[in-house]
Amino acid sequence: MKCPKCGGEIPFYDLRPNCKHCGVNIFYYSQDTLLARDAKRTELESAVARMVVARIKATFIGGGLQIARMIFVLAAAAALMLPFGTLKLFVPLDGSLYSGNLAVGLIGVIREISGLVLLLPKLLSGAVIGLDAKPLAMILCLAFLLVLTVIALLILLFYLLSFTDPDKCTKTLRNLSFLGFWVALAAQGASCLMLAVTHDTTVASFRPGFGGAAVAVLFLVLFFLNRALLKKGITPTYREYDLKRKALLKQVRAGEVDLDSLPLPVFESEEEHEERMKALHQALQAEGEE
Repeated sequence: MKCPKCGGEIPFYDLRPNCKHCGVNIFYYSQDTLLARDAKRTELESAVARMVVARIKATFIGGGLQIARMIFVLAAAAALMLPFGTLKLFVPLDGSLYSGNLAVGLIGVIREISGLVLLLPKLLSGAVIGLDAKPLAMILCLAFLLVLTVIALLILLFYLLSFTDPDKCTKTLRNLSFLGFWVALAAQGASCLMLAVTHDTTVASFRPGFGGAAVAVLFLVLFFLNRALLKKGITPTYREYDLKRKALLKQVRAGEVDLDSLPLPVFESEEEHEERMKALHQALQAEGEE
């Protein structure tokens, strides 16, 4: 270790606060420099944090379209709980009689997951007589539900990350919503078609649900909201000089600029200068009152 004033060598076991060569207090001699360096770094890093907050606010609650998009993203995911179709069964299963309504929606699938695990192999193998084509209707609804669940999860993921790149993520959300609309529409069409081509029997009956139609409407609205946002644009409002502070912080971290060579404050607008002087005046006033 070297003395910050005279440059003299100080052994690591020498714990005295003063330099043995020039007598200066080692800690307090460089305290002003260290505090100024920390203040400059804090100014630059705070600008980056403010820019992230500005992007989050502009993306999620920056206007009526952003708020409406948030509502419909959540509503489209929640609509997957609605039944796409319901299969009523009254069949023998493992020595017992299985009787139940298999509603093909997230809630119904989760509630009847144990019954589906035992029942699907028998339905697919044709071990149960008198079902007609009803298991196929249920399997089609399950397949569409699985695809729509994946699309909804992707929409939620890109929506939560949209503040990182608002325009690019909004384009992705628009395309996923359009895809989800057609898949949900196909799910509703397939459900109605299976009702037309199958016949009720004593052991099974199938009824289409409205989950596919509800999801299709919500995805379509979400598509138009994202398209409107792309036309309008999502523009965060940054504080003056924050973009320059961010660029300068990159140079500091890369070693291209030395913090000690920068002024304090590094950048300061008129508004920030007024805020700083007001805070200083209040601090001096409070100190005088004490």
